[in-house]
Amino acid sequence: MNSRQPETSPDRCAIVLVASSAGGIQGLQTLLGGLDPGLPASVLVTQHLRRDRVTHIVPILSRATGLRVKLAEDGEHPRAGSVCIAPPDHHLCVETHGALSLSREGPVNYARPAADPLFESASKAYGPLVIACVLTGSDGDGARGVKAVKSRGGVVIVEDPATAAFQGMPQSAVQTGQVDFVRPADGIAPLIHQLLHPARSS
Repeated sequence: MNSRQPETSPDRCAIVLVASSAGGIQGLQTLLGGLDPGLPASVLVTQHLRRDRVTHIVPILSRATGLRVKLAEDGEHPRAGSVCIAPPDHHLCVETHGALSLSREGPVNYARPAADPLFESASKAYGPLVIACVLTGSDGDGARGVKAVKSRGGVVIVEDPATAAFQGMPQSAVQTGQVDFVRPADGIAPLIHQLLHPARSS
């Protein structure tokens, strides 16, 4: 298990990546609701969304958290205390200089947005500043991205498959052997705060 703690830098805040699919809205409400509005990190979310429907994910999640929740915009830079969500039918990625980008490239793991493009691109840009979280979902999206995050010094947290609404995504992540922590959904936010404030939790 990697004991390294992510540290913020003058140029970039830490990045919390969250991937979810089936059952994910409730999981996201639980995780985001447990995060302090003063979180010294930006949260980037990829939730599998129907491309043929207008999404109401922003108001739904905004009611659960004091963090600012919005759909990600092409070219914007992540900000501490904000939650940027991949829009329907777009992959959310991070450029090497840190800005967000939206892509209409083909589906990954049959999904767009998908977790792997976010995890892989963010790990290249932010390295050990990344905390990646895999929540409930019925497929294997995120497993490849978990390996990328670990290869560049990031930390990986996975929702306990035994308590997840759908076990596919968290179980696939655990099977990579690259997971640092396995927690029930309501235990992930406290762990994120501990990783971001190691002195405070010691």
